[in-house]
Amino acid sequence: MSVEPGHVVRWNLFVGGHLSTSVPVRVVEHTAGGQLVWLKKGTPMWRSNLPAGTHLRDIPPEKRPADGYPVHAARWSQGNALIYQPTGAAYSVFWLFGAWRRFRGWYVNLERRIHREEDIDVADHELDLWIAPDRSWTWKDEESFAEKTGHPAYWSADEAASIREEGRRVARLAETAAFPFDGTWCNFTPPRSWRTPTLPPTPTLRVL
Repeated sequence: MSVEPGHVVRWNLFVGGHLSTSVPVRVVEHTAGGQLVWLKKGTPMWRSNLPAGTHLRDIPPEKRPADGYPVHAARWSQGNALIYQPTGAAYSVFWLFGAWRRFRGWYVNLERRIHREEDIDVADHELDLWIAPDRSWTWKDEESFAEKTGHPAYWSADEAASIREEGRRVARLAETAAFPFDGTWCNFTPPRSWRTPTLPPTPTLRVL
């Protein structure tokens, strides 16, 4: 995979082993310590074609198609984000930007990542953290995380303890204003030459 700034790769989010979304992102920086990618609002993407009003995390894995759901074209609607993926860590950090590129805060996604050439496959760990610009923080999705613990498609009780401890380690970084919560990248603006990525080919991997 090319790691040159501006190169487009695919960020694929899997929930309970099944593909939820696949969206193209641009490499901002790649070092031995990790990778930064830019996710632009409105980017064409693929999303699992689910029954109306449902989310993949709310469908028990045993009730899903064995080979995954078909996908349909959509657009990323959740705002601009700069995503830091530290090497060897079980989390990523999203700098979230609102209107007029105003920094809104950090979202920490606890996860397991697999890099495959042009693809970044992310197995979501459900439990997340929200870290405000003043670095106060809260857990997110604790109830859903507890409900999934022990299910063979998700994580065991021991794995759940490790996932939560990873979250606590990230929270301590925020409490001490250590990178990535030291103010770095909060004013990031992508180069004007970066056009919105086009819709990539239909994902071939729908079950991780």
